[in-house]
Amino acid sequence: MSLSKTRSSLLELSGMSAATGLAVGDTTPLIEITDATVFRGDTRVFNGLSLTLHQHESAVILGPNGAGKTTLLKLLTRELYPLWRDHPVVRILGQARGGIWALRRQLGVVSSDLQEQYSPGALAEEVVLSGFFGSVGVWGHQQIEPAQRIRSREILEQLGVAHLAPREFGTLSTGQQRRLLLGRALVNNPPNLVLDEPTGGLDLSATFQCLKTMRELMSSGHTLVLVTHHIHEIPPEISRVVLLHEGRVWADGPKGEVLTEENLSELYGVDIALIESAGWYQAIPG
Repeated sequence: MSLSKTRSSLLELSGMSAATGLAVGDTTPLIEITDATVFRGDTRVFNGLSLTLHQHESAVILGPNGAGKTTLLKLLTRELYPLWRDHPVVRILGQARGGIWALRRQLGVVSSDLQEQYSPGALAEEVVLSGFFGSVGVWGHQQIEPAQRIRSREILEQLGVAHLAPREFGTLSTGQQRRLLLGRALVNNPPNLVLDEPTGGLDLSATFQCLKTMRELMSSGHTLVLVTHHIHEIPPEISRVVLLHEGRVWADGPKGEVLTEENLSELYGVDIALIESAGWYQAIPG
């Protein structure tokens, strides 16, 4: 079976268009959080948080350390749950319950927490293949189909890491590991991706490669939700900025209106000047 036919058959099984790889006619909000109160231990991180993110609208969630970004990610991956209300508090693609990995054909998540869960001895190709099962690693009871193996190798090639397939995860650089985790998400060709500080710990070469890949994904129609405190990670194609501060939405709107020197200086509590070039932003001391 050719790569194109294999790709088409996988997309048809996931209810997506073989032409675009995206969900057809789906306007369900990607994420809906309504009046969420969330504790981590004895600490109340969110008190009445409400936030809606839409499919087909790439956005960045930006904030300093302690703003609640990690807690928000754990809400999305169902690692944390809000206090009970008489209505659904968190919906992901319309679903109030169920594990996030059951939605892997519609939503891919790449996070530092996931990166830390993989065994150093896991083979690189197995990291990518595990995306088909929503598992951390490939286990003996999971049967890998020929089409899945072809798809994983296609993704490894696209991400420029095909030569790493037989290598052990623990022997790879942080950037190489991140690309494998992105491949893990992409094997299902989800139209939506959540990326947690994707360039953290990367050198310039790996950072630029990661940003290039993010832009290519958006230009092909994928929706990206970027969670970060690094302003330089925000690609020009991202149109919406959500600023988090102390567990609340501090500002939310179009990038040109929200990502300003005044807002950032107040948010971070230090004078900040912004340099803009070709749609990219960099913060420097004000």
